[in-house]
Amino acid sequence: MSILVVDVGTSGVRAAIVRPDATVEHVHHREVLPASPSPGFVEFDAREMADAALAVAKAALSESGPVDAVGIANQRASTIVWDSTTGEPVAPGVGWQDLRTAGMCLVLAAEGTRFAPNQSATKLAFLLDMADPERTRDNLRFGTVDTWIAWILSNGSVHVTDQSNVGVTGLVRNDGSGWDDHVLDVLRIPRAVLPSIVDSTGIVGSATALPGAPPIAGIAGDQQASLIGQGCVRPGLAKATFGTGGMLDMCLGAERPAFERRGDGGTFPIAAWRRDGTITWGVEAIMLTAGSNVEWLRDDLGLIETAAQSHDVASQCADTEGVVYVPALLGLGTPVWDYGARSSFFGLTRGSSRAHLVRAVLEGVAHRGTDLVEAAETDTGLAIDHLRVDGGMSDNPTFLAALANASQRPIEVSPVVEATTLGAAFLAGLAVGTWKGMDDIAETWRPRTVIEPSGKLDRAKWLDARTRAEGWVAELSALDF
Repeated sequence: MSILVVDVGTSGVRAAIVRPDATVEHVHHREVLPASPSPGFVEFDAREMADAALAVAKAALSESGPVDAVGIANQRASTIVWDSTTGEPVAPGVGWQDLRTAGMCLVLAAEGTRFAPNQSATKLAFLLDMADPERTRDNLRFGTVDTWIAWILSNGSVHVTDQSNVGVTGLVRNDGSGWDDHVLDVLRIPRAVLPSIVDSTGIVGSATALPGAPPIAGIAGDQQASLIGQGCVRPGLAKATFGTGGMLDMCLGAERPAFERRGDGGTFPIAAWRRDGTITWGVEAIMLTAGSNVEWLRDDLGLIETAAQSHDVASQCADTEGVVYVPALLGLGTPVWDYGARSSFFGLTRGSSRAHLVRAVLEGVAHRGTDLVEAAETDTGLAIDHLRVDGGMSDNPTFLAALANASQRPIEVSPVVEATTLGAAFLAGLAVGTWKGMDDIAETWRPRTVIEPSGKLDRAKWLDARTRAEGWVAELSALDF
């Protein structure tokens, strides 16, 4: 019983076939890059995204033959508004990184309602203000990327979102029980534009735009899909994804964390998934830049030619000889949430070499990953005895060794670089009987390799450096969403 997964990331769309033994085959990818027409603006062509999704899905199916279900994984909080009559977007989609509504968030916070600009809520209000300022049109529909792709795959017959996606929109009640009437009133959002909230696993309709019209049976935001894809379906299990940015997610169980916005450690509650109407909760911690620091070494400093070369160059020295790097190109996330912090090197001498700088960057990202681990432990009271990892940086041996040595924990590396595909497949497969339950999914975990700590990085010195990197842009450091 094979599953087709459509996985929509920030820079492209991937489709793949997942077999019952959790192997991934017939992978097809198409690049769909966002645009930045003004500083702080990030938008994308939702029609191009839809066409790409259909193309890669059909390509995978042409090689695999019929499948039993379709799963969707997606970048979260990116926002699309379209005309249900024509099926066409009324404006460019607004990306999750977009900050154009930061001013709106500050005004609303002063009036007593808090939003973050990376949530969907104010993005939706912005798009409706453009397309329907009087709120009189009854043919507009809102969706995050999962909603849009389900609409496209079903030829417009399915307008849904799942609990993992809707939980990061800012539009639902804190307990996940439904749309927040107060928020809808404040932002003047008509209920008619909103999708139905469904389980993350369960058949919601048919993908009639694809050969065989397989059922759409699993939906999850990318980080929750990665959590499930790495078998973290039992309380206390955690994974970290190190891509352009970095996110750690931990599975908790049926009880929502006690804190409303952020815990003392800087994590925030998430709905990991919903099954048979019951939400499984978790916490999430964020580092705003991870692999982008390696891209900076490559594209702006010219110290390496490829991202993979960072390992080769860093391997030319046994340690950094005291050089420390704090990765804060866009500020710091968990645990301090300082948007005005800036990346910094410390301990440079005349003898500091290219290799020392490159190794310091990889170790700095590892220290930030350790920040996320410690924050999740602080906010949940649960110990993370070992950490599962995926994402582009999970292919970098120097980084993985640094993460093990900074965190003093074994690092279990995902068998696939992008575990989101597996997570979406597991959710869809649960609905059609490929896997019987979460225990079956937990048993699929077979790490590609396990990296044990081989030494110990100077955590105290790095934390001192992080403190020194804070507060460089006072106006941004003062922001708190």
